[in-house]
Amino acid sequence: MPAPSPYKAVEDQELLLQYKANGELAVLGELYNRYMSMVYGACLKYLKDREESRDAVMQIFEKLVSTLREHEVTHFKSWLYTTARNHCLMQLRSRKGKNFEEISPFLMETNSEMHQEEEIDLETNLSKLEKCMNTLNVEQKACVDLFYLQQKCYKEIIQVTGYDDTKVKSYIQNGKRNLKLCMDRNE
Repeated sequence: MPAPSPYKAVEDQELLLQYKANGELAVLGELYNRYMSMVYGACLKYLKDREESRDAVMQIFEKLVSTLREHEVTHFKSWLYTTARNHCLMQLRSRKGKNFEEISPFLMETNSEMHQEEEIDLETNLSKLEKCMNTLNVEQKACVDLFYLQQKCYKEIIQVTGYDDTKVKSYIQNGKRNLKLCMDRNE
């Protein structure tokens, strides 16, 4: 099991300042890792292709290495989402000159057995996630739901739940770990 990152408890803004000061890729990696699934989701939304989206996630990280040292960023998460969206839109724009053949929806298979396995995997994973969410204790479930599903920031979660800052962080971290363990057990 890998050693826990020394940056886990450090806020985004502090990591940004550290990266700007010393250019350490481990700092940038920790910061990017926090939002990699959001970046992948944004890329998937625009590009509609899993492989292209995975490539885009890596390309965006590579772009951040230099971009973050040049720009002043105050809200990393929203800035990163906008960067990801713009990257995808530029990729789509560059495709415009290429010819694509439109496939009629009437030629698509409609029988449920004919759909791609990925859709079934996604359904199964969502079902497992829902079951695993129900295994969390009340505090963890509430904080994980607010943070990941409703995309609330720590401050908003503190206001909604009444828990202090350290409790919220702890509930999210432990809830995330417990979800992963539960999902792994159910595979």
